[in-house]
Amino acid sequence: MPDKNISIQVQIIDNSPEVLKALEIAIKRAASECGENARDHAWHNAPWKTGNLANSIAHEEREEGNSNRSYIGTNVEYAKAQELGTSRGIRPKHYLKNAIANNTAEYKDIIKQSMKNV
Repeated sequence: MPDKNISIQVQIIDNSPEVLKALEIAIKRAASECGENARDHAWHNAPWKTGNLANSIAHEEREEGNSNRSYIGTNVEYAKAQELGTSRGIRPKHYLKNAIANNTAEYKDIIKQSMKNV
C-alpha cells in the first residue's frame, strides 16, 4: 500500500540576471563578428585603383539604447560616388551594400553559433 505521507518541496531559483547577461555577451559577440566579416567583404569588393578606398573601410560597434550595432563605412571623400554612382558616368559599385546583402546566410550562421553558447 502506498505511503500517503509524501512531502514535496519546490524551490524556484531566478537565474534571469545571469541569462540576460549571457545573452548580452552573445549579442555583442555576434554583432562584432558580423561587423568584421562585413568589413572584410566590403574591402574585397571595393574598387581598387590605389587601394586608398578599400584600406579606409572600417568597422565600428556602438551601443544604442538597448541595441548593439555594427557599422561599416569609410571617410574617403569619393566613397559615396563609388558606392552609389554619379550622374557624370561613374557606375555604382555597391561594395558596402553588397557586403551585407550578399552574405546574409553567413551572418545568420554567426548569430546562431554565438547563441548556442547561451
